[in-house]
Amino acid sequence: MVDLPRKKVGIVACSGEELAEGTVTRQAALRVLEQLRPADTVTICLPLFLAGGEGDRAFARFYPTIAVDGCDKRCAARGTEMYSGKPAVSIIVTDLVAENGLDRPQGARRLDQAGLNAVDLTAGRIAGLVDELLEKKWDRRAGELVDAESVIPLEVLGQPEPLQATCSCGSGIPVRELVIDDQRVTLIALPLIFEQLWETGRRPSGATARELLEMVKIYNPVPAGSEETYTQALLLEFAAYCAEKGWVG
Repeated sequence: MVDLPRKKVGIVACSGEELAEGTVTRQAALRVLEQLRPADTVTICLPLFLAGGEGDRAFARFYPTIAVDGCDKRCAARGTEMYSGKPAVSIIVTDLVAENGLDRPQGARRLDQAGLNAVDLTAGRIAGLVDELLEKKWDRRAGELVDAESVIPLEVLGQPEPLQATCSCGSGIPVRELVIDDQRVTLIALPLIFEQLWETGRRPSGATARELLEMVKIYNPVPAGSEETYTQALLLEFAAYCAEKGWVG
């Protein structure tokens, strides 16, 4: 088992600017990130996420996320689900405002009092959901909440967490891309797995290949029937890693 960053919750907010509710999502998310739960949350940049930011996508696969959308188009939730997995929770500001009997926000750039009230309400809901998600177990391979007995415990690094808003692209979750079956696959934690195998004296071999596959499967989904192909690709990549370290096979 490799050491990975402590569990946090990702917040991906709608980037729409044509509606006041879009401004509400961003201000509410920022309040949670900077004031209410700075040690327990990271922000996921939606435009970067959609453009192919591997750090953001890796985080959203590895840890639970809260999608905060301004309207029922659900751009943040749909984008997260398309590229990483279904968000653990989805919030829609228009629904939240209606459910609580608030006036509809006005002012896309400068919120009126109704908009500020909606920010308070949305930020409070996000913070409460963060607390709930941190108490639950997250299956990193399936990308969903599961029963406590069916998931491998999260590793926690012994470093103190800074009390400031942070971005998921700097979350410390390392990834490495491989081409397997003519498809580019991003594997979470593979650099750390290689490092751990190297430091414990493992070198490319049949036994190491099997161990490598099992470690990779802890953090990544491996399609049924693809184990052999993945094993071969992983072994070749590990051999290249070892060669960079000076190993001569």
